[in-house]
Amino acid sequence: MRGEAYLAAGQGAGAAREFQKIIDHSGIVWNCWTGALARLGVARANALRSKTKGGADANAARSRALAAYEDFLTLRKDADPDIPIFKQAQTEYAKLQKSVT
Repeated sequence: MRGEAYLAAGQGAGAAREFQKIIDHSGIVWNCWTGALARLGVARANALRSKTKGGADANAARSRALAAYEDFLTLRKDADPDIPIFKQAQTEYAKLQKSVT
């Protein structure tokens, strides 16, 4: 996925755009793991942006990241809690909740 490549390159804005494309075309990925992972990708991309931006932009990116993490965790609430990516997302979400911008 292009979104993952942007994340690896530290380009949060590009990553968020690519993951959002998947979410915007949810009919294609309905009830598929790709849609859920795209939501997690949006969360991670915005979390990255919140660290690299300043002021109001950082706060807005942090808010978008928290909302995307909540969407992902709600969507996967009935999943096996021991799945590594789910546990990692919970940890990332908790860390972001505690961060002060």
